[in-house]
Amino acid sequence: KMSGRFPGAKNVDQLWQNLCNGVESISFFTDNELVASGVDPTSLNDPQYVKAGAVLQDIEMFDAPFFGFSPREAEIMDPQQRLFLECAWEALENAGYDPKTDKNLIGVYAGGNLSTYLLNNLAKSHPELIKETLESQITIANDKDFISTRVSYKLNLKGPSISVGTACSTSLVAVHLACRGLLSYQCDMVAGGIAIQVPQKQGYFYQEGGMASPDGHCRAFDAKAQGSPFGKGAGIVVLKRLEDVADGDCIYAVIKGSAINNDGSEKVSYTAPSVTGQAEVIAEAQAIANFDSETITYIETHGTGTPLGDPIEFRALKKVFSAGTSKKNFCAIGSVKTNVSHLSASGVTGLIKTLLALKHKMIPPTLHFEEPNPEIDFANSPFYINQLHEWKIDGTPRRAGVSSFGTLGGTNAHVVLEEAPGEEQGSRGAGEQGRKYQLLVVSAKTDSALETATANLVNHLQQHPELNLADVAYTLQVGRHGLSHRRTVVCQDTQDAIAAFQNPKRVLTSTQETNQRPVVFMFTGLGTHYINMGSELYQLEPTFREHLDRCCLLFQPLLLNLKEVIYPTSSAKQEATKEKSGIDLRQMLGRDTQSADPAAQKLNQTYLTQPALFAIEYALAQLWMSWGIRLAMIGYSIGEYVAATIAGVLSLEDAITLVAKRAQMIQELPGGAMLAVPLTEEEVQPFLNENLSLSAVNGSFQCVLAGTTQAIEELAGKFSAKGLACRQLQTSHAFHSY
Repeated sequence: KMSGRFPGAKNVDQLWQNLCNGVESISFFTDNELVASGVDPTSLNDPQYVKAGAVLQDIEMFDAPFFGFSPREAEIMDPQQRLFLECAWEALENAGYDPKTDKNLIGVYAGGNLSTYLLNNLAKSHPELIKETLESQITIANDKDFISTRVSYKLNLKGPSISVGTACSTSLVAVHLACRGLLSYQCDMVAGGIAIQVPQKQGYFYQEGGMASPDGHCRAFDAKAQGSPFGKGAGIVVLKRLEDVADGDCIYAVIKGSAINNDGSEKVSYTAPSVTGQAEVIAEAQAIANFDSETITYIETHGTGTPLGDPIEFRALKKVFSAGTSKKNFCAIGSVKTNVSHLSASGVTGLIKTLLALKHKMIPPTLHFEEPNPEIDFANSPFYINQLHEWKIDGTPRRAGVSSFGTLGGTNAHVVLEEAPGEEQGSRGAGEQGRKYQLLVVSAKTDSALETATANLVNHLQQHPELNLADVAYTLQVGRHGLSHRRTVVCQDTQDAIAAFQNPKRVLTSTQETNQRPVVFMFTGLGTHYINMGSELYQLEPTFREHLDRCCLLFQPLLLNLKEVIYPTSSAKQEATKEKSGIDLRQMLGRDTQSADPAAQKLNQTYLTQPALFAIEYALAQLWMSWGIRLAMIGYSIGEYVAATIAGVLSLEDAITLVAKRAQMIQELPGGAMLAVPLTEEEVQPFLNENLSLSAVNGSFQCVLAGTTQAIEELAGKFSAKGLACRQLQTSHAFHSY
């Protein structure tokens, strides 16, 4: 997955729409806008001053409390650090990983630009802030060397955290280094780059023969190419080893090879590109990928649109491709700079563009191309400049290359990609979501953020009705960090989910602290059982069914077929209650005054009741634990044996043998009964005698008495006559009596 902020696009989805629609995200400023931004008014009349630039929206917006920053900390912090932190959180969320709890060794490889925020905002416009702040704080908040480590600290990422600086090629070099870190098992994820200059609304002076264009447009490989404006942007990609990809992970493409090198001194000047350096890095990346050049059908070029740089890059590409094939015009080339200008993060931006192209199987157009640079002969080369078209293949998977060259300094990078293997890994269709109902959860730090998150989710579901709701539910529960303002709905399918979020009666919203609170499993004793207990879980939950079947299998040599006792196939009551989901609520709560049918009478025999409860409770605990709920446990009566087994005190085999033998021994004792009464321990004392014992004190006004059946029935009659709501438990013996 990936995230980013680009001129004219707040996210990668908007970027893709802009690319497909041929949108040029260059802004042209009025004199008033430029003066308001602090541009010298005398510059505006200079014919060489170009009133254009690529603007990044909302760089002043930052949710400081979300990341634990004070207002003063946010105020002195370079927007590069702020935005990159937001993008890193977003990228990991998009990938379905909670950065606070994920156990992967997540690394950060990134780079930025010199802090113009420090120079033009703090130092020039707000010197008082610098005077009032420790020098070390100003340095940490503005030096580009702290972009990566700031993210690692705030998101608790413990892999390598490395700042990369190679000028124009920084962000793609970061991707290469991240790949090396993955392959050497130093880390498990993330790479990116960012560049923001302030003030945003400012032009630049055109210099003939320089890298900046005279009219604010980039015309890569065109005869009229004279450079490109420079812009702001950020991009992050989340990388994983292909072997570690889990079912359901969304894969945009696979990086099959990457390489970096430097031009050295064999070129015209320090700031000039090199055919040899570029060709060698492209050839090395292709060799690492083990791809023949003729199988690569798209190249996202460095494409700066300069009269010098374009022909050199074209010759380097032709040199590599022509060494392995004589085919003509089979490989499209393009440059994202024609859309968003020359970003310092243009390497990762070009990578994101190509990943989107592979995902959507479409190649976006390159803008402003009319007639090729006279130094470029497309007709006798493997390449062509395309308009928007479907990316067709002839049996070979879609493959692409992405270049980013450090014209200033000479460090070059090239990455070779192949489309993701098959469809989305492990994804199911919208109609194959498993459970009948799904739980969707949303959380945020504030009420307003919760409303926004809810609206975003509803909008996403509306735009993607093909989504599998079970996958959505899983990602929302496992791949998001739980925050204090929470909202949940229970729904059956995507359309029902949309309707549920829009119906206040179906939405549960609450606020609670996010600190971990202990969860305790309480395993109950007899009196809570009923025929067909857990039947829907048994039908729909494989984990529950697996563990219940295992218990029944272990009980079988010691008892009758326990599963047939719990789920009697010939039970008349089961047939009669099928339309009620197989559950008689009165029976389940012990309020059924009618005589129990033969199946219920059988289950009420303690030599079967105790093993049945053990098996159900054990299977239910395993189901909860499979969902990640696992902490302390306590038990009552037969439930103590389940607790001991789950805690590892007893093996399952030993516990089942013990429970079965104990139940059989108790079955041989004289029968009895038990009565739950709403009295204190002191208040029941006068009623105790040789036929009645105090069985349990479950609360201040919750006691259980046990004794002979006649004594219990007589006492129940007395209490009922006095208006006390007592209840006789479904037991065959007077447990916990003497």
